[in-house]
Amino acid sequence: MALEAWFMDDSNEDQRLPHHRNPKELVSLDYLAELGVLYWKLNPENYENDSELSKIREDRGYDYMDLLDLCPEKVSNYEEKLKNFFTEHIHKDEEIRYCLAGSGYFDVRDKDDRWIRIWMQPGDLIVLPAGIYHRFTLDASNYIKLMRLFVGEPVWTPYNRPQEEHPVRKKYIHGLTYKFGETVKAH
Repeated sequence: MALEAWFMDDSNEDQRLPHHRNPKELVSLDYLAELGVLYWKLNPENYENDSELSKIREDRGYDYMDLLDLCPEKVSNYEEKLKNFFTEHIHKDEEIRYCLAGSGYFDVRDKDDRWIRIWMQPGDLIVLPAGIYHRFTLDASNYIKLMRLFVGEPVWTPYNRPQEEHPVRKKYIHGLTYKFGETVKAH
């Protein structure tokens, strides 16, 4: 099964719900790629010996890896951490996540400042580009096991919105402007 993504509704209900619009408005992998979001479907049961994962890591320079179990039983201050992850932010570097078990949502902003919800399930590996506004939450299952990949030592520093003057945000917006061939208002 391929990655599922859709435009979100404007509801303030529980962040762990799907938040589909009515009718549903699905988002293609091609559209995500235009935003700089990359995707691979891998075998999470064989991640330790997966040659495709090894090739991705080698090609993209991901030389650091760790595993993260997110659930109320394994994370102290779980609700507070989930709230922090759900605060809209950017990073200076790519955010690379590979879902090994469970499920959750990455939300990203498109060029028109609309939220797109990406449902991560086992086998989904995504790369969010540096400078894209995004956030993360678990879904109603309240469990996900993620592999985090980094170039070099891990740095996970969120820069909460607004960050329009941040150099990495400007670079991201410039890239969108070039890709779409039109001026894109910074969000």
